[in-house]
Amino acid sequence: MRLLLASVLLASTAAAAPAAVPTLSPARATATRAMFEHVINTPTVIGRHQVPAMATYLADQYKAAGFPAADVHVIPYHTGSATTGEDDTAALIVRWRAAGAPKAKPLMLMGHMDVVEAKREDSTTDPFVLTEKDGYYYGRGTIDMKDGITTITQALIDLRAAGFRPTRDIVVLFTGDEETNGIGAKKGASEWLDLLGHPELGLNADGGGGATAPDGTPIGFVQQTAEKTFAGYTLTVRNRGGHSSKPRKDNAIYSLAHAIDRIEAYRFEPMMNETTRAYFTGRARTEKGPLGDAMRAWLADPNDGKAADFIEASESEVGLTRTRCVPTRLFAGHADNALPQLATALINCRIFPGVDPNAIQAELTRVVADPEVIVTRNDDNPATLASPLRADVSNAYARAIAALHPGFATFPEMSTGASDARPFRVAGIPVYGVAGRLIVAPTDFRAHGKDERLPVASLNQQVLHYELMLRELAGR
Repeated sequence: MRLLLASVLLASTAAAAPAAVPTLSPARATATRAMFEHVINTPTVIGRHQVPAMATYLADQYKAAGFPAADVHVIPYHTGSATTGEDDTAALIVRWRAAGAPKAKPLMLMGHMDVVEAKREDSTTDPFVLTEKDGYYYGRGTIDMKDGITTITQALIDLRAAGFRPTRDIVVLFTGDEETNGIGAKKGASEWLDLLGHPELGLNADGGGGATAPDGTPIGFVQQTAEKTFAGYTLTVRNRGGHSSKPRKDNAIYSLAHAIDRIEAYRFEPMMNETTRAYFTGRARTEKGPLGDAMRAWLADPNDGKAADFIEASESEVGLTRTRCVPTRLFAGHADNALPQLATALINCRIFPGVDPNAIQAELTRVVADPEVIVTRNDDNPATLASPLRADVSNAYARAIAALHPGFATFPEMSTGASDARPFRVAGIPVYGVAGRLIVAPTDFRAHGKDERLPVASLNQQVLHYELMLRELAGR
């Protein structure tokens, strides 16, 4: 059955183009932009305490559209952050109940309201003021991921206004700390399940999406069916220190630097699962040149490490063939004129689904190969699990893309980043990243970076994208 579903998915290239690509009416487009501007202009960064205000604003939009107040919940919760206090964020849960007896368990729509910090002096435009120029919307959260928050909300409002009657409950979960601690998702997958109606599956706006080459050639749309496990490790070196005028061979900074050098040179064993095999099968159909050749070679022989290494070296494909670990923070020494007594490095790993983070700790210890360098874990995150490929979700996604973006193929993807999907997948609730945004070239994905932006046309397209998917998955 899995092979059958995979073959159905891989065959789901964009169908024949309809007579006309759907578009939003001017009134709906105006409402969507106004909502987008409001949420972009709300700086939902940790420490600014604005997530509850954004959650309340969105809740008011749902209630004004006729969703019963009893089914709209703004839930403050603890972030556990010593820096910003305890009750500085919130989640929003909205439940649209089925018309009559539900035909299936609820369908959950997911996203996060918080964003990563952005400084005015580092940006061309004010990152917390929506700016439209050159065919793009600029601002923090335009693609990560207030476009998803806005378009899911607008799609539900528009469907309700159009008289749509869902055959199953549709539930919304927007969290407020995905970019920091991810506690909202953990609560959603445990203590908030009754409010969510114990959903059958989730559709996550924080995954998936499409891209074109710089010359406009379609690359395709991906549906996220797996993501890597986020895990942090610390390398610690302790030393007796001494006076800097009397340097010795044993030096905590030298030992740490050598350990980091070994991690830089090391490559974890290439791995392939149902999702990545389907992804590279889809990509290999159209990818030209040496990269396409490497994809085809690795698919033909998963033991071809040379081909996997070539794929891994591509900026667009990095992280998709194996676990990757990289140093992200350093600390050493206590005085300018003293030999360091302590040196530490934070190693951030994105681990292939199903691999135990404890096994990666042991592997890093072997790679470092120095008893003076102690490797410890910084979290207790369990291994992420992949969602099974489902024909119903895959076909709904492919048909929505075909309607709005004729000529684009669709295939599954393993995300190298982490999202709120992880605790739900661990709890046995499959989640699928089904974003409908289209960007120009994968390297123009500016989440967490300078001048984050979204093509203007993509905003309205995403409203229609979610409407099409919901009509199929919750309207039959």
